[in-house]
Amino acid sequence: MPAVRPRARRTTIREVLDTAIELEKKTMALYVGFVKAFPRPAEVRNFWFSMARHEAGHCGALALVEGILESDPRRAAKTRVWFDPSTATRLRSLVSAYLREARGGVRLERAFEMAIDLEASELEDVVVDMMKVVKSPEWRERAIQLLIRDLGDLSYMIERYTPNEALLARADALVERRVGRLGRRRAARRASDA
Repeated sequence: MPAVRPRARRTTIREVLDTAIELEKKTMALYVGFVKAFPRPAEVRNFWFSMARHEAGHCGALALVEGILESDPRRAAKTRVWFDPSTATRLRSLVSAYLREARGGVRLERAFEMAIDLEASELEDVVVDMMKVVKSPEWRERAIQLLIRDLGDLSYMIERYTPNEALLARADALVERRVGRLGRRRAARRASDA
């Protein structure tokens, strides 16, 4: 069971779905902007494209959840996730501010910093939590593995293209945190299967 945040409450997935899709689309738009802003070297451009594709995958996964919920309204009403409404407000403000800032032009190091802030947000946890509607632990685990791979790529890019050790440490800590969560999920699933 996830740690309960002070203002978090159990809410229906339907209440959270539209907000999550909106935030994923805005994050994808930011990364697409970075594809255009950093066309060279190709490795950097391809990295940002991969990050945008990851967010597009989240949008697709959330659309699948939405379709499942529309086909089974009872499931939509009874399936609940932990969600803090102030999280949505904070993330919406953060992504909007980053989109405005990026339109004015940012250095690559700043773009990496923005990505770490967004990838470390609670939104990633909410999206993974919503995947339980799909009833496929393997599918959720695959989504988490892709997230870890993308975070590993982010860490690599920071190490390769910036001298910022503090930023690299943040990226590495984020990878470790996600790997730890994946390990705990696997252990919990093995325990429930036993």
